[in-house]
Amino acid sequence: MAPVDPHSYTDGEHPVVSQAALAFYLDFAASTIHASALLTLAAPHSGDLLLDTRALAVHSASTVADPPEPIPFSLAADPDPVLGSALTLTLPPDTTSFRLTFSTSPAASALQWLAPPQTASGQPFVFSQCQSIHARSVFPCHDTPAARITFSLLLNVPAQLSAVAAARHVARRDPLPADHRGACDDELWCASGRIVEEFQMEQSVPPYLFAFAAGGIGFRDLGPRTRVYAEGGDKVLDEAAREFAGVEEMVKVGESLFGPYEWERFDLLVLPPSFPYGGMENPRMVFLTPTVIKGDAAGAQVVAHELAHSWTGNLITNKTNEDFWLNEGFTTYAERRIVEVVQGEERAALNMGIGWRGLNRMMERFKDNMEFTKLKPNMAGIDPDDVYSEVPYEKGFQFLWRIERQIGRPAFDKFLKKYIATFKFQSIDTETFLEFLKTNVPGIENQIDLKLWVEGTGIPPDAMEPDSSTYKKICALAAEFESGKLPSEDEVADWSGQEWELYLENLPTDVEASQVTALDERYKLSESRDYEVKVAFLQLAIPTGCKCYFNEVEKCLKQVGRMKYLRPLYSTLAKCSGEEKMLAQRIFSEAQEFYHPIARSVAETILSKHS
Repeated sequence: MAPVDPHSYTDGEHPVVSQAALAFYLDFAASTIHASALLTLAAPHSGDLLLDTRALAVHSASTVADPPEPIPFSLAADPDPVLGSALTLTLPPDTTSFRLTFSTSPAASALQWLAPPQTASGQPFVFSQCQSIHARSVFPCHDTPAARITFSLLLNVPAQLSAVAAARHVARRDPLPADHRGACDDELWCASGRIVEEFQMEQSVPPYLFAFAAGGIGFRDLGPRTRVYAEGGDKVLDEAAREFAGVEEMVKVGESLFGPYEWERFDLLVLPPSFPYGGMENPRMVFLTPTVIKGDAAGAQVVAHELAHSWTGNLITNKTNEDFWLNEGFTTYAERRIVEVVQGEERAALNMGIGWRGLNRMMERFKDNMEFTKLKPNMAGIDPDDVYSEVPYEKGFQFLWRIERQIGRPAFDKFLKKYIATFKFQSIDTETFLEFLKTNVPGIENQIDLKLWVEGTGIPPDAMEPDSSTYKKICALAAEFESGKLPSEDEVADWSGQEWELYLENLPTDVEASQVTALDERYKLSESRDYEVKVAFLQLAIPTGCKCYFNEVEKCLKQVGRMKYLRPLYSTLAKCSGEEKMLAQRIFSEAQEFYHPIARSVAETILSKHS
């Protein structure tokens, strides 16, 4: 066996699945999908073929002949805690396509099923989150970004619901008996009160970008190729439409910087608050947390990041999770270039400043395992969700910014466009990027220590803190806090959430309870609608022993499932002794069913580490 990815059973000596025709019957009562998959290989194959699965019940495997012939298969009895179970098929000679039928588990790690009382619409809801290695819990696949696929998707849902997917919407129509290809029986598939939503994805994507959602979903048009969808009715849709009104302009800016937008549409789906990330860059249908709707268009920066992925991440993809910085470092750089054009250089510099603080904070988090401060860490045996951090984002950004400073922006822009055009619709590794860099920027290895940047731990000495008047002023005000000086109302009069976030991130951690309460009494930060501000403040307040903030901490952890907030709040509580640790355990026991499985697992890991 020749592994291509430490997080997949995919054998590099065998052809990979290149096309998938999927039919899903969504059983909301059982939190289960009954499914079939017609899988096509990139080349004919005979003998054993391994696919990734996690917690799937595989019912049958067969050829596509008429009549179909059964294909022998076996599912590993003891699942690997990270990889799941290998599905081994023994294919007849020169097999190109084959069919599987299977069902997901109610505990599928990619899926969250919400009952009507958990949704704003009062309708059931389900959504997928397949990054990093969770597509295998939805359908058997080569679940590695090295294996790109095209797919068709039929979603059979209750007729009162709507469905969306990261693919072109073909039709909403009545179910047909021929649709399901064995996913369930005809009677169930074609039952009264069911509807089929049909989708097609003609461009190849890595499996982690497979995505869908179904529920009481409405929409508002934003522009000729942009639309916002949401669960929650007119109020949420109207707020989202105002927050993201400038998205079409962002797409045009992205095209001017990075080349043509290749995905036709750039639609957005605002998910329920349990969504575990800020955003997920699913092509054609970006998934977003409702916490990005702040009422001041600041949420557009998250959208700028997901938009930037349309070129770096979706168009060119990291080959494995060890190369994750190729997705996120490039996208963080691209995001800040878009923000610089749309919102100005000072706003981009604040974004960089928050990132710089985050990168330094990661050095503390990984001080006992500096492997995960490398741009290309060794991830064998490691669950990517357990070590997800700002390092690939911010150290990756710093690396690219260092190259830009060395060769100048015009030359770097030319290099970036050539890089995107050369590798689009491909998955590459770090070594491929470095060779391309050295070929197209001769002598760069003599000017920048590329080995130190990629393989070294920590922050390289030629990384750079951002330089802007606003950034310096905020940092200076934060430095005065230790001596008891709070910023005056005049000094913060024009601050948005981002300025407050940067200020709070730069405050000393060993502050007195009286200082924290004085700051909050003046500016009501614990009550902020901006969760970036609220969580940064609560993270500062918890270690001071201020029990008056326990209620806000509890509300936050029970109302929002975004891991960016869960991780620091649970970690800060769990590191304390006594009441704080007990509070964390009680809140988790009461809130865990609200969290997406990925977020639930991360919170469990934090609490067990500090138990």
